[in-house]
Amino acid sequence: MRIGELSKRTGVPSRMLRYYEEQGLITPRRLDNGYREYDEYLIDRVGKIKGLIDAGIPTRIVSDILPCLGQPQTIVVENAEPGLFALLETERDRMTEKIDFLVHNRDAITSYLRALELAGIQSPETRAS
Repeated sequence: MRIGELSKRTGVPSRMLRYYEEQGLITPRRLDNGYREYDEYLIDRVGKIKGLIDAGIPTRIVSDILPCLGQPQTIVVENAEPGLFALLETERDRMTEKIDFLVHNRDAITSYLRALELAGIQSPETRAS
């Protein structure tokens, strides 16, 4: 697929995808005419990269974390920046808080949906069948 399609499928602007490529986070194939060809697996990878960057992780650290998101493997840490441990610990804790908040809201919505069902209100899909 071309960069425009990858952008559409991931919600990441083409300009940012080129930046990911410059940083070595994604590697498209090059066709004979020089065009970039993005493989299907990059959709998931771009989503993971975007999630890490949105969480405040710098791209230089994202490149070290990406292998941990795929197949299990041994993690080798070389030349870690001072403060990296604290940064990652803070980001992990912030993500945990966000997850807890989202789980709480999801459960509240589920309870509300049950109450609607008990009141005899059905989803549009249920009414259509």
